Amino acid sequence: MSSNFLLKSAFWLTVSEIIYNLSGYIIHSAVGRILGPADYGRYGLVVTLTTMVIILIGNGIPTAMSKYLSEIFHSHPEKVQPIKKQALKLQILIISAITLLFFLAAPLIARILGDLSLTNLFRLSTLIIPAFASASFYFYYYTGIHHFNLQSILKTLRSLFRVIAIITLAFFFHVEGSVAGYIVAPLAVFLIAYLIDKFKISSKFPKNSTESFDWKKLANYAWPVTLFMLFYELFISIDLYLVQGILRNEHLTGIYNGALTVARIPYFLFYALTIILLPTISKSTSQNNHQETFSIISSSLRLMLIMLFPAVLLLSFYSSQVLTLFYGATFSEGAAAMSILSVGVGFLTIFYVLSFVMNGAGKVKIPMWISLGGLIFNTALNYILIQKYALLGSASATALASFLIMILMLSCIRQNFAVSIKLASLFKIIAASITTLAALFLLPNSQLLFILSSIVALGIYFAILYTSKEISSQDLQLVKSLLQRKKK
Repeated sequence: MSSNFLLKSAFWLTVSEIIYNLSGYIIHSAVGRILGPADYGRYGLVVTLTTMVIILIGNGIPTAMSKYLSEIFHSHPEKVQPIKKQALKLQILIISAITLLFFLAAPLIARILGDLSLTNLFRLSTLIIPAFASASFYFYYYTGIHHFNLQSILKTLRSLFRVIAIITLAFFFHVEGSVAGYIVAPLAVFLIAYLIDKFKISSKFPKNSTESFDWKKLANYAWPVTLFMLFYELFISIDLYLVQGILRNEHLTGIYNGALTVARIPYFLFYALTIILLPTISKSTSQNNHQETFSIISSSLRLMLIMLFPAVLLLSFYSSQVLTLFYGATFSEGAAAMSILSVGVGFLTIFYVLSFVMNGAGKVKIPMWISLGGLIFNTALNYILIQKYALLGSASATALASFLIMILMLSCIRQNFAVSIKLASLFKIIAASITTLAALFLLPNSQLLFILSSIVALGIYFAILYTSKEISSQDLQLVKSLLQRKKK
């Protein structure tokens, strides 16, 4: 896989991911105004819990399908349909069981949350599980056969559909309508993805293949990936729960939640890279193409470092201004915690992206064990530091734990693929970041001008990297080509 294709795919998937996250902010803003605080809280509880269930449990088999498809779709197209069919059977079985259990557990969940009126809402939200799983199944299918541009289109369409469906149904049918919108939007995407597959994609792969595929291979790969996703999700959430549990101050919990949400922006931007890395690494390692594997990991690591440093720097430096922009001046008291969390999320982003390198190579237990160890360490450190330093203690604990699991993952990458951060590149990036930080102290930092100052600072940062030849004219030409569609 060429660097050109890798960067183009990453670019368009990142754009679609940005649009998707922006649509989320639009939805929350509009639905909050339509429903009012009480019903908005009920809507948030129901939708958040239901989508978390499907994301954590329902993506294991599709991820395994994506890995095995990426290994054979080009060299053995006759094996695509058997793998897809086996994955579909397993996914239907798992999702059906989860859907039934969630429906039956609705009264219990409502009772635990102290509001029995939520029972019918949870029962309605049960339909989100198969709808979400259907759309995600095709998302991972297209990942496996490297149709990344199609993925970005579907993700963008899903953003549009969910804005229209959720806000419209919320306006006419209130809470029930807003929940129903989370069913309608993925179903619409699934229908489009299915029709594209039926009339365009499936014709490329033999339908009546005599090949078979052992479902156990999918299951054996899926369970460590599912546990990794569970441990990782708990890792990035446990600090918020401990802040509430130890401090018992809803105001401080809300402040910390705002700081944590905004600090995660770099993580969302680099999420697209994980979508590409799993199938591409899977393909190159299955072919024993060590040179291509080395090239892909090295290019990805370099790209992350170049882009991540200024993102973290700006979020940390302008934490007060960014929090005020997102949530209002009340949240600016979380600025110090956000400055620390931004650095921690930078470490965590590197760990998360490289985990998918490991998953793509079939070494799924390494990310699983590291994330479990990180979760235990992060929980213990948060428990100790929150009691002494409140929000700053929690942010520091999470940043330190994130740094630790990043170092462990970098060590595993070096051991398994002989890839490490080039000291010369790291020195240039750090030097450019320090110079940019010095410039930030001289630039205007008011609420009105900090965005303009950020753009100037980014210009300084990239100019230094270009002058030091860390960014070459070839890189600039490649970036220019990102906005151009390939001519067929």
